[in-house]
Amino acid sequence: MTDSVTETPSNPIARYAPIVAIVIGAGVAWYFFRDYLSFQALADNRDALIAFRDANYLLTAAVFILAYALIVAFSLPGATIATLTGGFLFATFPGALFNVTAATIGATAIFLAAQTSFGSRLGARLEGSEGLTKKIKDSIDENQWSALFLLRLVPAVPFFMANLIPAFLEVPLRRYVISTFFGIMPGAIVYTSVGAGLGEVFERGETPDLGIIFEPQILLPILGLCALALLPIILKAVRGKKGL
Repeated sequence: MTDSVTETPSNPIARYAPIVAIVIGAGVAWYFFRDYLSFQALADNRDALIAFRDANYLLTAAVFILAYALIVAFSLPGATIATLTGGFLFATFPGALFNVTAATIGATAIFLAAQTSFGSRLGARLEGSEGLTKKIKDSIDENQWSALFLLRLVPAVPFFMANLIPAFLEVPLRRYVISTFFGIMPGAIVYTSVGAGLGEVFERGETPDLGIIFEPQILLPILGLCALALLPIILKAVRGKKGL
């Protein structure tokens, strides 16, 4: 497989149809399903979900992955709840694998929609720019793998923004998919493990601690991965200065 950037259709209808469909779908889904994308909804329906999973494991896994992918593709505010649900229903493993797969599928859908509608044109405009904007674009182009992994690993970057930014920078699909799948894995494992322990949380009538990712024992390894992703950029900058 070779890296390539999605081509932008010349027909305006074909060009903007994907992003329009996502916007409309997001509005419809939010209107009809917003009450189901909450921790309380998971708590209220936990027994029914477990019973259905026990009777139809493969179907439950397939429906879960599809639902999670749609939540991400339509950028609905329920991805964290979906991740917890994956852990609650399927344990840390294979729950984390289901979560990462679904999130990658959904993120790829919105990436392709944004790239088809605006990405190529905006990328070309940035490429033809001058000054600081051009320098930033060139720096990202030279270090795409590191930049993509940093977008996924840094907890402060919203998932929605990490899905869209690469679409505007002419990132090849293959790089986007690989960096998304592996880049979101550390955080997904943490939240999936939290979801796997929801049974005890429900019994105590409490809510899960979603701030766990900022605990030192969790945050420091993730920051270590961020530093590892930064290393090629730093080495390239150092070598560039030595060559002056």
